[in-house]
Amino acid sequence: MTFEFKPRLLKNLLLGTIVLLTSCKATKSLPKGVADPSLGSKKVIANHYNSTIDFNTIRGSLKIDYDDGENSQSFRVSLRMKKDEIIWISAPFNVVKAKITPNKVEFFNKLDKEYFEGEFDYLSGLLGTELDFEKVQNLLLGDAVLDLREDKYTIEVAGGNYQLKPKRSNELFKILFAIEPKTFRIATQEVSQPWENRFLTMEYSYQEIETRILPNEIFIEATANGDLTKINLEYKNVEFNQSMNYPYKVPKGFKRIELD
Repeated sequence: MTFEFKPRLLKNLLLGTIVLLTSCKATKSLPKGVADPSLGSKKVIANHYNSTIDFNTIRGSLKIDYDDGENSQSFRVSLRMKKDEIIWISAPFNVVKAKITPNKVEFFNKLDKEYFEGEFDYLSGLLGTELDFEKVQNLLLGDAVLDLREDKYTIEVAGGNYQLKPKRSNELFKILFAIEPKTFRIATQEVSQPWENRFLTMEYSYQEIETRILPNEIFIEATANGDLTKINLEYKNVEFNQSMNYPYKVPKGFKRIELD
């Protein structure tokens, strides 16, 4: 089956690529640890932030399996990432290229001769939650999308993981975090707005490469307005801390588009 960049598919390609982009050569996932029921939520949260990966740049490729109920596709993109500064994505033959910085989101599509440039409202609409560059980066690295240190959580052991839920109910979102007991990385994070029919679930497994604990496999389900999108990601040939550039220039004659 050939790959066609339809408008909705293009949006979700960007979503799937942005939502999680970090791994390396195929290896077996790390075995899960055993949760200690005596650990309190503060200790588990502290261990999670102590386990955050340290790097300057990441370069590699990403295989994406995508299904939105109408289109089912498998394809690869190249990725480059500079911590806290740039996330850069390129589809084969530069047909689609995207660049995300703390200030804006932008991409172009050579097939339709169109480009987009805007703020994080676009991504926030796709995911159903307010986003900025830091939150997107956290999603890529397996960190909690919200700062767990800013709230108080109940904790229990469920499914072999530490499960955290806010003690105070949130008027806008329902959230849940499950933290893996061996690595203290995120096993599952869920953010939902049931009254808006928006749900986002991400499940992670991990591997250790060069002493760094990285996502190995990520399964994403996103529901918005009754439309369900499933994305599975597999990462290949990642290199750390290489010198690189992030070329991005919209070709002449392309039409700027607005996305809801």
